[in-house]
Amino acid sequence: MERAERTNGLPHQLIMQERSRLELTGVSDVDSFDDATVTAYTSLGELTVRGRQLHVRQLNLESGSLSVEGQIDALSYTDTAPRGGFFGRLFR
Repeated sequence: MERAERTNGLPHQLIMQERSRLELTGVSDVDSFDDATVTAYTSLGELTVRGRQLHVRQLNLESGSLSVEGQIDALSYTDTAPRGGFFGRLFR
């Protein structure tokens, strides 16, 4: 699957406010999430958000947007292709 197809052709953008709110675009899937980690696939690779009391406030895979709230401690990217993810497996 081509990169643009996985992300509906949307560019990846990340906006963090006060280390407590994260807005993302270019998200193709969410692999997993709990109160300490959110793992999402973006057009630029797999993004892992680490912190405390994290929760997914909004997720729209059609528009490729994701909003996370909580205490954000770290963001890290790895270059991996999507494996299907949690929502991909859920809605098959």
